[in-house]
Formats: sequence, C-alpha cells, structure tokens
Amino acid sequence: MTMRILQTAAAVAVCAMAGSAWAAVELPALQLDKTQTTVSGLSSGGYMAVQLHVAFSSVFAKGAGVVAGGPFYCAEGSVVNATGRCMASPAGIPTSTLISTTNNWANQGLIDPVANLQASKVYLFSGSVDSVVKTGVMDALKTYYNSFVPAANVVYKKDIAAEHALVTDDYGSACSVKGSPYINDCNFDLAGAMLQHLYGPLNARSSTALPESSFVEFKQSSFISGHGMASNGWAYIPQACQSGATCRLHVALHGCKQNVSDVQQQYVRNTGLNRWAETNHIVVLYPQTSTAATNSCWDWWGYDSANYAKKTGPQMAAIKAMVDRLGSGGATPPDPDPVLLPAPTGVSASGATASSMALGWNSVAGADGYHVYRNGNKVNALTVYGTSYTDTGLAASTTYQWTVRAVDAQGVEGTASAPVSATTLAASGGETPTCTTASNYAHTLAGRAYALYGFTYANGSGQGMGWWNIFITTTLKKTGPNYYVIGTCP
Repeated sequence: MTMRILQTAAAVAVCAMAGSAWAAVELPALQLDKTQTTVSGLSSGGYMAVQLHVAFSSVFAKGAGVVAGGPFYCAEGSVVNATGRCMASPAGIPTSTLISTTNNWANQGLIDPVANLQASKVYLFSGSVDSVVKTGVMDALKTYYNSFVPAANVVYKKDIAAEHALVTDDYGSACSVKGSPYINDCNFDLAGAMLQHLYGPLNARSSTALPESSFVEFKQSSFISGHGMASNGWAYIPQACQSGATCRLHVALHGCKQNVSDVQQQYVRNTGLNRWAETNHIVVLYPQTSTAATNSCWDWWGYDSANYAKKTGPQMAAIKAMVDRLGSGGATPPDPDPVLLPAPTGVSASGATASSMALGWNSVAGADGYHVYRNGNKVNALTVYGTSYTDTGLAASTTYQWTVRAVDAQGVEGTASAPVSATTLAASGGETPTCTTASNYAHTLAGRAYALYGFTYANGSGQGMGWWNIFITTTLKKTGPNYYVIGTCP
C-alpha cells in the first residue's frame, strides 16, 4: 500500500510538472560495463527492441525483453503487413522467411552476426486478452528466437489476463483496460521479472521515493533531427552512476501514443524499472518518439526509412549512438589508499562433472560483483553479479583450487577468500543423467532447486527456471551430486 501511495504521488507530481520548461542537458558519458547492456519495449517499442537486439547483437548481447511485439522484420516494409499479420492475424506471419532474412542480412553485414545471440537472454510477455497484438504474434516471436537463442535462455509468460499494456503490480489502469497510458496494474511486477531474467538475481527494488535528481532530460537532437524522434529524451541515472560507479545500461522503449507528449512522464517514471535500477546500478535510457511519427510509434514497418530494421536505419543508429555516448566515460583515478572489501566467506564447490564445478559463496556487503580464481588465475570473463559461478572447461579426474574476491563499484578487488579444493569426475564415471519434471515449487521442496526473490534456480548450475510457484513446470536433469540443469534426458 505504501508503494501505491508513493506511485500515486509521483503521478500527481508528473502532471504538475508537465507544463514546466525543463532544461535539457547533453547525455552524460558514464562508466558502464558494456557487456551488460539490455533493451526492452512495449508494442511498437517491443518491435523496436527486437530490431535493436538482433541488428546490434554485439551491443545488446546480454538480452532483450519484449511485451506485445513480434518477429524481426515481421512487416517486411509494409503497413498492411504490420496491421494485419503482425498484429491481428498471426497465422500469416512467414517466420521461416524472416529467419532466412536475418541470416542473409547478417552474412551481408547489414546487421551484426547472429552468433552473438547465442549468449542472450530473452523475456517475452503477452497479455492473454491483448486485443491489439494477439498472443499468436508473440508465439511467432518465440519460434523466431528459438532459431538463434538457446531455449533455456527464453522465458515466455502469457498467463495473465492483461490488455495491451506494460504490466505492473502497483500502478496504472485495471488489468483488462485498453487505453492510455497503456500501463496496467495486474498485480505482477513485470519489470522485476524481466530484469532478473536478463541479469540474474538482483538486490530488492527500492521501496522509497526515488531522488528527483536521478531523472535526467537530455538533448536527443544531438543524435538525430526529425525521423519521427523528439528533440529531448529521458534517462534514469542512479546517483552512484552519476558519481563514477561502474553501472549497467537498460534501454526502455515506450509504445505508440506513449511518449512524453502523449502521457507526460508516466512511462518514464511508473513502469517499475527505475526502482530496480536504483538498487542495482542500472541506468535506464528512455528514448522518445515525437508526435510527428505515425501514432507516435517507433518505425517497425518503414514509415520513415526502407532501412528501418538495419543498422543504418535512422532511429536505430540514433539509439545506438545514445548507448555509445552513455558508455564513453573515462576511467576513475584509483584511490591512493583504498579500503579493500573483506574476503567472501562460505566458499564451496559442488556438483562436479567431468568438465565443470559449481561454486558458491556468501555475499559481501558493499560488493558490486565478484571475480573467481582457479589455481591463481581469474576465470570469469565478465563480472559475476550473483553469489554462484559454474567453472567449465576443466579436465576430468583433476583437483583444482578456487578463491573468490569481491569487487567494488570502481572495479577494485577485495581480499581473497580462503581456498576451496575439489576434484572433477572421471571422464566416463559421471552419474547417468536422470530427469524430473515437476512444478518449480515441487522442485524446491525436493531439494533440486532453490527460491530467491520469488524466482527459482536449479541447484548446482544456478540456471533460472522462472517464477517460484505451482503453475510453472520445468524439467531438470541431474548430471552430478546435487547438480541440475534445465533439459531433457535421451
């Protein structure tokens, strides 16, 4: 109830400020972990999110969240296709053709190599009563992504009776309402579900009013003029990120009739993304269309450019330039006398296979992430933001030693943990895989998985299984002692 009151107060404040003159600034250059960039969008923003994710897969390799969107290049340059098969009549979507187009364009260098998508995470949401973009369109999107992204990396939720809207658990119209501001209260924290799938476990979202100084209006005209885009855009930049901390970036794209001119700052402020961003060092970029664009939509059928879905598309290139600007901050001079973070405790090794070992440890207060060392050499290419890591590529029947160091927001490592040693299984001596299909709730009761912040993760591998409840069913394959992966048995 407290958060609903805060959100209502924020909405009132937005309305009060709608007529004021904001002093837009240049988009700042920040210190960002460029491997952690993600994108999401609703409706036309969902289509645009897919376009950015696929065309710039080297930039958005971490993943994408799509609400009421469809496959890449679904409209094939035709507004008739856009309003027909890509919204109302999904049976006509030529998914196999769109997959072929994607591969051909990648081979020609018109979009990034599709191999980049292999490591991506994708979160899909379709309201079961969406009358604008039918669930069948999202079904086609899932089929499309299955050609490029591992099935275990894709979550598809379509069991909430939501209309065409961005869903929250504490703000907006009734769940079944279709209409402005296209934000519906369905008692479901979509922002949290999506971000935690894309990034893994996160700190709990903020439960207090967000600082006004974190909302930044910037000169979008520095990146593009015309082409259906507004002069100014918005960003939510946590104070830690403004002060030099290394942060992640999420690009959030509104839908048609949902830009600041249409709904004031409701999409910028009330989707729930900022509350998660505040506590997890995530910058949220909110590019804006203009009312000159068709229905204030993003260009996903070619109203502005025939190259709309390629890297050279004007809107696409502009957003990419904004991402580049945000991530262009220089390094912070090192502290001449830094206070090092303490050593992680409780480091353990389990779930041995012939070629891998699962590691876990206790969290360290003040840590931004962790680095893992094997026999004195760092093995994680990217910062580990959770408290578990699976080390792979190991030799069979071999004993290794691991240590873990906490890392602060400036990338400074703390004290090394006490070492832990373990031995991989023999090449032919691992357990015969066994599979169990059950609800996520049942898996946790049986000790095959664990729950964290309402989500479920497989023991050992730490793979995300979705929401912790009796309704979501997952098949877990046991490959070693207390080690499970999502999959099926031969």
